[in-house]
Amino acid sequence: MADRNCKAKWLSIVGIGEDGLEGLSSAGRSLLSLASVIVGGERHLAMLPPEDRREKLLWTSPLQDSVNEIIRRRGQSVCILASGDPMCYGIGVTLTQPIPVSEITIIPSPSTFSLACSRLGWSLSEVETLSLCGRPPALLNAVLYPGAKLLVLSADAQTPAIASQILTEKGFGESPIIVLEHLGGTRERQIEGIANRWEFTDIADLNVIAITCISSKPLTLAPRLPGLPDIAYHHDGQLTKREVRAITLTALVPLPGQLLWDVGAGCGSIGIEWMRSDRRCQSIAIEHHPTRLQYIADNAIALGTPHLKIVAGTAPIALQDLPQPDAIFIGGGITEPELFETCWSALRPGGRLVSNTVTIESELILLQWHSKLGGELTRIGIQKAEPIGKFLGWKAMAPVTQWVVVK
Repeated sequence: MADRNCKAKWLSIVGIGEDGLEGLSSAGRSLLSLASVIVGGERHLAMLPPEDRREKLLWTSPLQDSVNEIIRRRGQSVCILASGDPMCYGIGVTLTQPIPVSEITIIPSPSTFSLACSRLGWSLSEVETLSLCGRPPALLNAVLYPGAKLLVLSADAQTPAIASQILTEKGFGESPIIVLEHLGGTRERQIEGIANRWEFTDIADLNVIAITCISSKPLTLAPRLPGLPDIAYHHDGQLTKREVRAITLTALVPLPGQLLWDVGAGCGSIGIEWMRSDRRCQSIAIEHHPTRLQYIADNAIALGTPHLKIVAGTAPIALQDLPQPDAIFIGGGITEPELFETCWSALRPGGRLVSNTVTIESELILLQWHSKLGGELTRIGIQKAEPIGKFLGWKAMAPVTQWVVVK
């Protein structure tokens, strides 16, 4: 059994630091020496001696082309040189999707985050980490809160300036920033500054940003719990109000890695808060109104969920060929013919469907489906104190009927 496993492991991914080949472990050195094909970026391949005549593959754009080339060499001895820990925002995460881990040997080096924490004296378990390498800078918006310690992998030398601008715009302009370059190598350097006064340009492309978030003005906080303030969203009135939104997200039960369909998304609030609950959550917002589509895009960026997928179209036609959801929220259009049937058919077994209605006609449809499928019906009534002359009185919001059903 051991011999068969050994033969199956044709691909090795070896983490390498700024100290180059000298810093490799004995296992990493052995895998590299046995390889007939070596894969890496220009920086990594340049670490090999000039007399090394083995086949080299340089990462290409799009990356999938390189992945296909690696898979085409299945059975050959292929070694990939990767920065730091390949399973920390690295190529190892990408390759373990199309290639079984039983065919791969992974030898990590210390991650950039680990090295940064060792320099700063920070506890890695108490730090928010994210990568902006090939990812939208708006992801930073999801992890900003007073007192947060952030470690951000930069895409290049411009990333610290971009991060500083975002911090300043969000009210964190007084936040200290430390840029750590070439960690673990002879060119290691730290550059310190303040977000709203960041003017450094002589920065290496290979860097990580350490941020201690300090708010410079009163903030409208955006917690990860459901129920952000209504003013956090741009909208035209098509917004699930804060109190009802909190109840709705609780009923949807978001879990890491799950996919939500937000049907009739309005300004996108349900899908956005689903994704904010955990960075692994995914959501698709389906909306036909052009202005609202723009609201969804703007809100997703502002609230740190730029990967929210937006589908322009009218359900149920727009639902065709979408990936199978773990949960569905129907916020509008339940009276549309075949809408519920299409959603229910697409929902995976064990998935949850939640629908909110405010009209008598749509409520009747929920009652009919409840009689067939069961589930829970809830009437949500919210009252808020508002001025009546010199006094206060209770003003009721339109009551919402909510149906929750598990397939």
